[in-house]
Amino acid sequence: MSEDTFRSVEIERTSVGRYVARNVRGGSLPMGAGEDASFTPVELLLAAIGGCTAIDVDHITSRRAEPTRFTVKVSGDKVRDETGGNRMRNLTVEFTVEFPMDEDGDKARAALPRSLQQSHDRLCTVSRTVELGTPVSTVDASGRAGN
Repeated sequence: MSEDTFRSVEIERTSVGRYVARNVRGGSLPMGAGEDASFTPVELLLAAIGGCTAIDVDHITSRRAEPTRFTVKVSGDKVRDETGGNRMRNLTVEFTVEFPMDEDGDKARAALPRSLQQSHDRLCTVSRTVELGTPVSTVDASGRAGN
């Protein structure tokens, strides 16, 4: 695989139910099972969906005007049943974006709906992967399949 397309993170256990995710650039992010302030994996999934879309929308609209407010709320229902197991449903990405009341702000406001649609339809790798679905392989270090 090309270095331009390959992505990875490494997750290290620090104690029962607590982990640190690290990227190749040296960043680290604690995560856990929800027993402390660390993000849970589900919260990280929601953050990844919202963050990916936010980056797309921000790059497109801020070329026209700097936002005076830019927040993204991502929500959904965690469900468990016999047919599908644990998963998220009803995922929603809600943007609250405001721009200055001037000509450039008008241009940014006009670009906002299209940028949201572009991110959803083709730009955001995270939400596109979730919506389209992709197989996930679980293997141990020797390469044997886990499940």
